[in-house]
Order: sequence, then C-alpha cells, then structure tokens
Amino acid sequence: MRIIKEKQIDAFIKILQQRACVPVKENDTQKTVRKIIIDVRKQGDRAVKRYTEKFDSLKLSQLAVSKKEIESASGKVDKKFLTALKLSAERIRTFHKRQKEKSWRFSNDGITLGQIIRPIERAGVYVPGGKAAYPSTVLMNVIPAQAAGVKEIAICVPTPEGGINPYVAAAIKLLGVKEVYRIGGAQAVAALAYGTETIKKVDKIVGPGNIYVAVAKKMVFGEVGIDMVAGPSEILIIADKAANPEFIASDMLGQAEHDEMASSILVTDSEVIAHEVRSEIAKQLKALKRKDMAKKSLQKYGAIILIKNQAHAVETANRIAPEHLEVMTAKPAGLLPKIKNAGAIFLGQWTPESLGDYAAGPNHTLPTGGTARFSSPLGVYDFIKRTSLLNFSKSGFMKLAGTVETLSDVEGLEAHGNTVRVRRKK
Repeated sequence: MRIIKEKQIDAFIKILQQRACVPVKENDTQKTVRKIIIDVRKQGDRAVKRYTEKFDSLKLSQLAVSKKEIESASGKVDKKFLTALKLSAERIRTFHKRQKEKSWRFSNDGITLGQIIRPIERAGVYVPGGKAAYPSTVLMNVIPAQAAGVKEIAICVPTPEGGINPYVAAAIKLLGVKEVYRIGGAQAVAALAYGTETIKKVDKIVGPGNIYVAVAKKMVFGEVGIDMVAGPSEILIIADKAANPEFIASDMLGQAEHDEMASSILVTDSEVIAHEVRSEIAKQLKALKRKDMAKKSLQKYGAIILIKNQAHAVETANRIAPEHLEVMTAKPAGLLPKIKNAGAIFLGQWTPESLGDYAAGPNHTLPTGGTARFSSPLGVYDFIKRTSLLNFSKSGFMKLAGTVETLSDVEGLEAHGNTVRVRRKK
C-alpha cells in the first residue's frame, strides 16, 4: 500500500481520472455492444436468446421468469435473511418517500404558471447476477421507482445457472414486482430500450452492471433515460490521529474486494495513523477470501495520502469527488460545510460505508469517477418528469406581448412575432 505526500497528489489523481474515463476511439467492447444492440433492435427475442446462449451458456425457451418460479426460489431462503431484507426495505422506503415532490402553481395579473410532477410510466431495472447475488440492488432500484409512483417495473437479471437466485427472488417477491426476465448483459439493456416481442420498451433504465452493461446504457441513452454510467467502486476516508486504524483498514478493504479497478484512499494529517493503517491492511488482507482481488485493487488504485491539515484533506477529497466519503476525525461534523463533492458522506467512526450499502436507507447507487461534482445518488427524482404549465388570460397576454415581439424580432424569427401580433389586433 503506497504512502504518498502532497506533491504527489496531482499524479495520483491523474491515474484515477484515466481509470474512470471512456476511450474516445471505439474499442472492441464498444464494437461488440453496438452490434448486440443493432441485432436486438432488428431481431428482437431471437437475438436476445442467441446472445444469452453465447455469453451465459444458457438456451432459453422463454425470457420471462414465472410467478411460480419466483415463489419456489424465494421459499429457499432462511428467516434470518428475510428479516434483514424486510428491515432494509422499510428503511429504504422511509428515506425515499421524503424525496417525493409535489406539483405547484401560482397566479398573478391574469397569468398562471406552474410545474406538474408526474412519474414515468415504465422503468427497467438491471440486476447483476452473473457471479453473485445482489438482492440489495433490487431494493435500491425498485423502491425509489415505487415511491415515485411508477406503474410498470420490469426487472432483467441473468441466470447463468438456469434458475433465478433465491435471495434475488425473495427481494422481488417482497416488493411485488411481477415482470421479471432471465437475461443480462448488453442484450438485456437493448431489449429494455427498444422492446422485443416479449419485452415492452421502457422509459428509463437503471441499475449497475459490468462494462458491457455500462457501455450499452450509454449507447441507448436518448432512446431511453438512464440513471448514470457507473464505474468501479471507490471510497475516500479523511482521518486524524483520533481515528481507529482497524476501522479504517476494514473500510478500505470493503471497497478493494469489489474488483481490481476499485479505489480505496486514506487522506490523513497523521503519519502515525498512515503507518498503522498500512500495517492493519496487510494483517486483515491475509484473512480475506477475495484477498488477491483486493490486493490488486490496492496496488493499482489504493493510496494513503499524507497532508498538512484537515483543510487540505477536504480540498483533496473535493478534487477526487469520491463515491463514498467517510470522515473519521475527532469532530467529523465540523468538516461537513466544506465538503462539496461526494456521492454519500459517512460521518464518524460508527458509520461505515457498508451501512449505506444495505440498511441505512439512502440509496447505494452513487456517482463514481469524479462525477459527484455534478451528479446525485439514485432517487425518487430519477423516476419523475417535470412539466411546465402556462395559462394566460387576455390581460395577462397583453402585459408580455410587447416583450415577446421585441425579442423575437431581434432574433429574426418573424413568425414567432406574428403569433403575438395577430392576437394584439383582436
């Protein structure tokens, strides 16, 4: 685990930026995804089945997962898991209900203006399922859509072993989603975006996935909405001499075990903490099942950054704009007003990032790769549309007619001006 000084920060941030950027030239992955999208758009179910057999070694007779299969699979999970799932779902729903917006309008001098808030009609949720089960992804992506009032929700989850994962099935059953398809990858994204004989086109696609899913979502954006193009997971921890090295090391490894592209960073003004954390990481790493993956991640994109003071620590965090930002200092709340860029902020040593992943309530789908500078976590607002409302009486129209006529004439749009002139004559 490298320890770097302030003068090396620029070079390290450049490494992080290169990790997150999408190539300007079309690479092999983009070419493959583009072909899949074109094929699915033209051939529908036939192409989806063909690519599922090619990539998942699964020959499909039908795309949909039946209610009976969901019931059967979900019956295999234990009560302990169901209790945890229900508690997490309740907390996530409680949090997201607070994000709901209301339509509004106001009137003055014969003019009524406003904004209408409506949910989108149909959402597609992608749930990864190739190498592991992610019931938390079901909760985090479906609940905000339900809280927004989305009427139709379609879930796509790959089932390379043939049957749907019991834990994912239990989450689907708990939330009452009826429309589920056993497909994944770019072909699933294309099916949701353009529709097939079996799958009805959606208005927006949300949910994480591998590089093929991410590229596919980016390519279909415009045909449908998407939540974000999420990159590898990341955490940045600001800590001082009061922090617990064991806690810091565990939280850094919690991100590093995701994949070798994940980034785990400690920013501290304590040289003692820096060295203690490095030793603790080496110690904890030995006991991890995914230690090889975590080790590669830490070597490539991990760092302990030594800075002068906490002000410099916050400045560094704002430049990196991490997905997860933990603050383990003696007075963590004191730094909050200065933090500008982060997907989620975890204050204090008893608020590990894993709480946010599963049960705290806020969404775990967060902006990555520095996009927290301009992006937000997934929420109810991702599943609504805002429509402007205008209603003018004749007197209200007359008050603004001259202004519209003047501005349209300056822009050389005569017909625009005429829409006002013909009315002023009446």
